[in-house]
Amino acid sequence: MLALKTRQLSDKCGNNVGAFIETILDPARFPGQPEKHKDFCSAVNRVLAFSALCIQDNGKLKQVPKASTVSEAEERASRLKQSLLDRKVHPDVLKFCRAELIENNYFHAVFEATKSVADKIRNLSGVNLDGSILVDEAFGIGLSGYPLLAFNSLQTPTEVSEHKGLMNLMKGLFGAFRNVPAHAPRINWHIEEQDALDILTFVSLIHRRLDSTIKTRVP
Repeated sequence: MLALKTRQLSDKCGNNVGAFIETILDPARFPGQPEKHKDFCSAVNRVLAFSALCIQDNGKLKQVPKASTVSEAEERASRLKQSLLDRKVHPDVLKFCRAELIENNYFHAVFEATKSVADKIRNLSGVNLDGSILVDEAFGIGLSGYPLLAFNSLQTPTEVSEHKGLMNLMKGLFGAFRNVPAHAPRINWHIEEQDALDILTFVSLIHRRLDSTIKTRVP
C-alpha cells in the first residue's frame, strides 16, 4: 500500500493504481473460485464507487456515476442485486425490496417482493383482499366461466390448465414465502443468498405474467 501511495503522489494520477487493481482482480487469478472473485470485487467497489469507478466481472475498470452516500456504494456493490440484474428480473421486484437489497437482508427482501405480487393483483383487479382469497377472487373461473383477470383467452383445455396452474403458483408463493415470514421471527426463518435469488426470480416471472393479464369484467 505504501508503494502505491508513493507512486500515486509521484504520478499525480491514478493510472498505475488502476492497473494494479485490474492485475490483482484479473479473473484468471481465480480459477474455479468465481464467488471469491465476486467477493473481492464487491469489497473494492464499495471504495471505488466514491471515485466514479467500478471493477467489472472481467476484471476491468469502468466509469460509473459517482456515489455520494455509503448506502449508494453498498447498493452498487450488492452481489444479490447484480445477480438479479444479470437475470433481467422484473423492475417491480427491485422497486419493492430496494432497501433490503442494499443491506443484503434476504429475509425482508423475499417478504417485500412477495407482497408486491398481492399489491399488483389488487391494482389490476380492484379486489381489496389478500393471499389465497385474493387469488381466488381475482382469478377464479367460477360459475360465470370467466375470472376477473385472465392469463389467456381460456378457449382451450390447455389454456384453462395454464390459468389454473398460475393461480396455484401464486397461492404457493404466498403460502411458502409470505405467510411464513409474516408470522415467524427472522432468526427462525433463515434464507441463504441462493434461495433468495431463486425466489426473487420466481416472483419476477409472476410479475411478467400479471402484466399480460386481461380484465374480463368488473368486480
